[in-house]
Amino acid sequence: MSDLLKAALLGLVEGATEFIPVSSTGHLIIAGRWLAFREDIAATFEIFIQLGAILAIVWLYRSKVFGAIRHWRTDPVAGRLIVNLAIAFVPAAAVGFVIHDWIKAYLFSPVTVAGALVVGGVGILAVERYRPAVRTGDVDAVTWRSALGVGLAQILSLFPGVSRSGATIMGGMAIGLSRKAATEFSFFVAIPIMFAATGFELVSSRNLLAPGVVPLLAVGFVTSFLSAALVVKALVRFVSDHSFVVFAWYRVVVGALLLIRYL
Repeated sequence: MSDLLKAALLGLVEGATEFIPVSSTGHLIIAGRWLAFREDIAATFEIFIQLGAILAIVWLYRSKVFGAIRHWRTDPVAGRLIVNLAIAFVPAAAVGFVIHDWIKAYLFSPVTVAGALVVGGVGILAVERYRPAVRTGDVDAVTWRSALGVGLAQILSLFPGVSRSGATIMGGMAIGLSRKAATEFSFFVAIPIMFAATGFELVSSRNLLAPGVVPLLAVGFVTSFLSAALVVKALVRFVSDHSFVVFAWYRVVVGALLLIRYL
């Protein structure tokens, strides 16, 4: 299998898993290992193609995103969204900046991913079972305290296999956001943190960006964008009538099988 085809498949995996609570990073690590994708650029590639997925959110919600950017000083709803995103961004960005190299060196392995999948699945089941009554039903009504809670939950997603979307959605639901509000806020919170992570990775790994690598990044980027756009639309429809329990059991089963395989 050519490296370009491998890059396309990994882009599909990224876009399909980034915004559902199953851990895109975990799936990329496992898929990259199975496909024998280039180890010298794997970590940088995985971070970069996340940019394709997040740009799918920017495109799908472009009216709200660019409206908030243009009118945050004059529109209270737009201003609240911008402030909330800034608040939610800071905790994971600060912690990630400090331990980024340590995470890449020690946690990007199938065993740690498998364990995190299982633990995260149990966490989703617990939130679905014991979460408090809904206090915030719409993303425009999220308070700064709720944004901070989601931001603190996002720190957990620095551990490969936990899932950024899983941590932020479940964190939001655990503090009283509805499934739809928590899911959409998770989408928006992804924009600053993933732009920052991608930019940081590209600067720190710029020596790896040889001419032969750029086509792989481009192919992964495009397939990630397209698959993410399709999945996000389906997820918003899904959460209107369903819980996240199916994702929890998926995580537990896949994680258990991976532990059996790699331990």
